[in-house]
Amino acid sequence: MLSYEPGDSFAHRLDPRSKLAVQGGFAAAAFAYTTPPGLAGLTLIAAVVLLVARTSPGRALWEFRFVFPFLLAAPLLEGLSWTDWFVVADALDPALAGYRVLLVLLVAAAYVRTTPVRDSRAAVQWIVPGRTGRFLGMGVAFVFRFLPVLQADLSRIRDAQRARLGTERSVPTRMSTVVVAGFNRAFERADRLSIALRARCLSWNPTLPALRFSRYDAGATVIAIVLFAVSLRSAI
Repeated sequence: MLSYEPGDSFAHRLDPRSKLAVQGGFAAAAFAYTTPPGLAGLTLIAAVVLLVARTSPGRALWEFRFVFPFLLAAPLLEGLSWTDWFVVADALDPALAGYRVLLVLLVAAAYVRTTPVRDSRAAVQWIVPGRTGRFLGMGVAFVFRFLPVLQADLSRIRDAQRARLGTERSVPTRMSTVVVAGFNRAFERADRLSIALRARCLSWNPTLPALRFSRYDAGATVIAIVLFAVSLRSAI
């Protein structure tokens, strides 16, 4: 399951604000450079990010496997033709768009694995000050803590379905069973989370960890600025 894991990698030592800046710059560059040479360069950058974060590409791809059908459906549907069956040229642009989304997800996986939830919340509240920032920071913390639990629930539901020979049913029936059970479990989790927050006297302004830039963050910030600059240059 993709979540924060303590470690001593280079990415673990970076300030979350610099890591967010690199993510933003990478995403901007990914949507600015959509040609194969541009995506090849972004692939190299994503590989370096995964390396410094000591994040396995295979594991990250497995965690995002649920998006693969959507990324594959676009080029397949776009390439279909009534006359020539399948036109590769028509499917090329959607395929490149899906690939750049995949690269952005891999960089995001490196961030999630190397950044504690409290640090992410502190970074969001630093970027967006005031009550709005506190609300957004709380939302980020809830998402990072809630999604892995829901993912584990869905995995248990699928395992239980397979144990009861659910794989012999039709695909629509299996999908409806997983969706209904997943929503029921999500609502139950949300109710328990609400009770737990009230029992623990949820604070809108908790004491968050102090954020400090280091010399390593200076290099990461420069990389983020370069990525934003090249994306703006491409747009102009």
